[in-house]
Amino acid sequence: MGNSLTVDQMAKIKAFTREQVEEFKRVFTLVDKNNDGNITTTSLGSVMRSLGQTPTDAELLDIINEADTDHDGTIDFPEFLAMMATKSKAVDTEAEIRAAFTVFDRNGDGVISAAELREVMASIGEKLTDAEVEEIVREVDRDGDGGIDFEEFLQVLNRT
Repeated sequence: MGNSLTVDQMAKIKAFTREQVEEFKRVFTLVDKNNDGNITTTSLGSVMRSLGQTPTDAELLDIINEADTDHDGTIDFPEFLAMMATKSKAVDTEAEIRAAFTVFDRNGDGVISAAELREVMASIGEKLTDAEVEEIVREVDRDGDGGIDFEEFLQVLNRT
């Protein structure tokens, strides 16, 4: 069993509610077929999917390598909780970015137009000229459709 959780991992675990921990334990126990307190790294994907996560194979490999902190080839419950805390934080961050995108995408069509960008910036006290707005859109608009979609918005945020 892993006792090599970092202070950061332990802090993330403490951020879960009692109900969340109980739900994670219920799912963990279902997957721990032989009741030895460990699940194999290969069954981790099915556990995460049962909790509503949708990791790609590459993400799953990264998560597994990070979760198995004692490198024994299995994941015990504390390692599992630390892994879920890390994954939950990533999901929260994406939800926050999506919420920010929605603020700019005023008509909800999935694209931030130059007019929407100008309007939102003006509402927070940033008066931009037409030329400044057009330059921002031109720099961010990778597919050349004249607007900023979520992926382009995300790329800009990841550059900062």
